[in-house]
Amino acid sequence: MTPELGYLAAIAILALVHPSVQGLVLKAEVGNRWTIGARDHAPDHPAPIAARAGRATQNFLETLPAFVAATLVLHLAELASEMTRVASLVYLLGRAAYLPAYLTGIPWLRTVIWNLATAGLAVVILGIWWHP
Repeated sequence: MTPELGYLAAIAILALVHPSVQGLVLKAEVGNRWTIGARDHAPDHPAPIAARAGRATQNFLETLPAFVAATLVLHLAELASEMTRVASLVYLLGRAAYLPAYLTGIPWLRTVIWNLATAGLAVVILGIWWHP
């Protein structure tokens, strides 16, 4: 197994962590009665941390398909390299740091982490065509 596939497996775990954190934060805000119900109507005004958790999850899900696709192409076409290994790790670590950074609301931190993770993703994709 290539390191990139290992990072992909770790990203799969992160794909479970995001909605779990979002659900726990929301449950703490609105109570168990709403979370076990049909959820036909969203809470009117979620607390800032619950809204942040939702936005962080949505943002993660927007980049996840690109990482999955690029990682699988790299592996199946046997194009993985040191560059894509490091870039995959940067994406993984950046996405792992993004959720707590967003939840804390520290100015600029979330943006810097997002930029690092996105740069890692861009290099992974670039690795499909460019082989130094």
